[in-house]
Amino acid sequence: MGDFNLAGFLTAAVLAGVPLLFGTLGEILTEKSGNLNLGVEGMMFMGAVGGLAGPYFYEQVGGTSQIIAVLLGLVLAFLCAAFGAFLYSVLTITLRANQNVTGLALTIFGTGFANFFGEAIGSTNASNYMSVGKPTVDAFNNGIMGLKGAGGVGDFFASMNFMVVLGLLLAGFLAWFLGRSRKGLNLRSVGESPATADAAGINVTAYKYLATVLGGGICGLGGLYIVMNASSGVGGTWVHNCVGGRGWIAVALVIFATWSPTRAILGSLVFGALSIMRLYINLGIPAQIYSIFPYIATVIVLIAVSMRRKRENQPPNSLGLAYFREER
Repeated sequence: MGDFNLAGFLTAAVLAGVPLLFGTLGEILTEKSGNLNLGVEGMMFMGAVGGLAGPYFYEQVGGTSQIIAVLLGLVLAFLCAAFGAFLYSVLTITLRANQNVTGLALTIFGTGFANFFGEAIGSTNASNYMSVGKPTVDAFNNGIMGLKGAGGVGDFFASMNFMVVLGLLLAGFLAWFLGRSRKGLNLRSVGESPATADAAGINVTAYKYLATVLGGGICGLGGLYIVMNASSGVGGTWVHNCVGGRGWIAVALVIFATWSPTRAILGSLVFGALSIMRLYINLGIPAQIYSIFPYIATVIVLIAVSMRRKRENQPPNSLGLAYFREER
């Protein structure tokens, strides 16, 4: 491993935390409406396979534009994951199914859906796996232009790709939306007390549907980043079970961030650092032990947050509960 490289470690931690940030932000938006969607893992899988399939088929018909390939990846990743969230919404909001069970079913469905299509589409290729070209992978991984070689902070930011910037901008926007905008405050009221919001003339069903579907789409962008991440060594190629439990960590990060989009940035950085620590810090322990560090931290976070009693650190009051308008 050599001497410890702090700049390289921080850069890798940020890049590893990006999919966790998207998953956390999507789930925060969902839970602010009162819906507890435990299907983040499944939606990230669906976003991964949809986001990879778009550029793949574009290249198969002779497309060469990096911009179009990137846009197809982003749009299809968002829409594919949003479709999974829409199925969840129909079951839990309209049909009032149990949210916990439905979320777990979505994880199973999304995982199977992605692995099946990721490998079925690839089987039509001579190489037997779905893979996009290097220009497309580079478009998702190239850093901010004009800063390379600047040294120090410049080199650090030069390593950040546009998905990092998109995640940070999205976190800032959601923080403003939930804390300052009228629509955001309406959404929070729906999550806290849907009956009160309904009595005030707020369309509870519409807010729940929109927040859940859009939140699912944001989770899908995290899956897209995972499958396009060149640092994994197989960027732009479908890998069986590529999400690898990050969706579950994102669910825990929502609690770690106490439902705050800005604190989600810190949480994703910490857990990103834990996930790549074995590559930079030698503690003289088996590599398998390093792999469980994020999950140990998840348990510690859940215990620590459950011991807090401040109201601002608690979930929305109606989280996980179906709303029956006739009982208002």
